[in-house]
Amino acid sequence: MGLEFKKKKIAARKSTTRLIASGFALIILAGALLLTLPIANKSGHGNLLNSLFTATSATCVTGLVVADTYRNWTIFGQLVILCLIQVGGLGFMTIGAYISVLLKKRIGLQEREQLQESVNTLEIAGVVRLVKKIVQGALCIEGLGAVLLACRFIPRFGVARGIYFSIFHAVSAFCNGGFDLMGVNEAYSSLVAFEGDIVVNLVVVTLILVGGIGFIVWDDVVRNKWHFRKYLLHSKIVITTTLLLTIAGTVLFLVTENQAAFAGMSPLEKFLGALFSSVTPRTAGFNSVDTAALSNSGKIITMVMMFVGGSPGSTAGGVKTTSVVVLLFYAVAMVRNREDINLFGRRLSDEVVKKANAVVIINATLTIIATIFIMTLQPLLNFEDVLFEVLSAIGTVGMTVGITRDLNIISRVIIIVLMYCGRLGSLSFALIFAQKKTSASVRQPQEKIIVG
Repeated sequence: MGLEFKKKKIAARKSTTRLIASGFALIILAGALLLTLPIANKSGHGNLLNSLFTATSATCVTGLVVADTYRNWTIFGQLVILCLIQVGGLGFMTIGAYISVLLKKRIGLQEREQLQESVNTLEIAGVVRLVKKIVQGALCIEGLGAVLLACRFIPRFGVARGIYFSIFHAVSAFCNGGFDLMGVNEAYSSLVAFEGDIVVNLVVVTLILVGGIGFIVWDDVVRNKWHFRKYLLHSKIVITTTLLLTIAGTVLFLVTENQAAFAGMSPLEKFLGALFSSVTPRTAGFNSVDTAALSNSGKIITMVMMFVGGSPGSTAGGVKTTSVVVLLFYAVAMVRNREDINLFGRRLSDEVVKKANAVVIINATLTIIATIFIMTLQPLLNFEDVLFEVLSAIGTVGMTVGITRDLNIISRVIIIVLMYCGRLGSLSFALIFAQKKTSASVRQPQEKIIVG
């Protein structure tokens, strides 16, 4: 009875995963078609591949671009990109369910199960309530961020453009989208012009972190306030890991970039640059310092951060903080010859370890394969730059050292696939093609091998 229930649950999950994958694909195609319209391009004509690349990058909240967002797209095109970022960040099923709630439509058990998979929550109970909190909370946070950014953007760009820029960048930052409109100053400059602006830096950093910790953590914090002991184990791991990565990253960038990317800056600018550089690789994609100017050490740190990414059930990508922590503590348990993996007074299941291992291996494998293919197709490109671009794509980060526009057609298609895979999650992407699970009536004899 239990085995039959488990099989049905796995089948339902695969069905939901395919639904989500199909939904994102349709949204990407619709966005690409809209971006090819003459009304969307300042040049008056659209390139289908560039439009598809941009639509994928926006929907998968990545931020890699083959054309400067402000200089290439009209207001209509920019609004299409903004809508794709919002839908991609919150998830189309989440937004659809919220609209159903507003229209007072009944949400059945099957729809609730799909929502559970979409928002990556631990249980089906209360999933509709969580969806309402997600959408309403996101709009409030983005609104507050826009108001704070307007204090800086309105004096610089004027009232109408300042308000528009504030909304665009608040949504892009919260959804970890990485798209910007600072091409009004200089093409592909991101937030470099604000490297010493405390308000812009702290607001964008906060939006990135809040968007990247996950909706389950939001709900947990709202319910239990500052009582850390009452938090779910998931929330404890996410919050602790996020703080440690942010602090460690800031310190490391201060050390490695002091005489490199931060050379000539004031102490305040160096601190803001280090903090921003520590947070943005967690799949945000903005940069307040020229990424290409980072030292080799800084680029390695950035690539590690991009691979880790944000947290499950959030607007972020990557292998996720929880996967890294689980494998790290699994290794520690093995070294100490302990059977159980314990965190915060709780024991992790073997299933969690297997899933974390699969996620990391699949992401690493896709990264290696994609890098090899692109290097084979374009051998004149620098290996480190290609690896950086691939990690940025699969981690849905959007940071680049400047080679995105140099990629040929096939290389761009590879990056498009990586961004799509990164948004769905590497394990979910693999499940789409998985065969039906079968239980063997006869198991093979077991034999030991030497490992390590």
